[in-house]
Amino acid sequence: MPNVSMVRLYVLRATYLLLVVGLGLTMWPAIIHHSSTMPRMNGVVYCLLGALGALSLLGIRYPLKMLPLLFFELVWKVIWLIFIALPLWRIGQLNVEILESVRDTLPGVIIMLLVIPWPYVISYYVKQPGDRWRWKKDAGKPQSGD
Repeated sequence: MPNVSMVRLYVLRATYLLLVVGLGLTMWPAIIHHSSTMPRMNGVVYCLLGALGALSLLGIRYPLKMLPLLFFELVWKVIWLIFIALPLWRIGQLNVEILESVRDTLPGVIIMLLVIPWPYVISYYVKQPGDRWRWKKDAGKPQSGD
């Protein structure tokens, strides 16, 4: 498995800290001080991103173990850009709000692509065998901790 440099670990920690602070300052006030007229899906988005920010605290301590949080951050932004913003751009219907969201989202994609240690990801998540799908034959019953 590739070794991840100390510099890369600190870059990852800084990225998690950015998520903690950024989402903490933007999402948590909206969660705590929401109005009863907030649209349902806005509340869902605030809570989902608030949870991402809160869980990013663990990434500061365990930057490699919490990489799936960065994958989530990268993937939701790429999906939004490809399936929402790009079609609107193609038909010439980008409004100011969508352009602002693109401006806010695109840097996050670039940051995640740069900070995620891809050799480690390939070695750990692609090449390494996955967890088993069946009980061990010799035991016939769940192992302790299963």
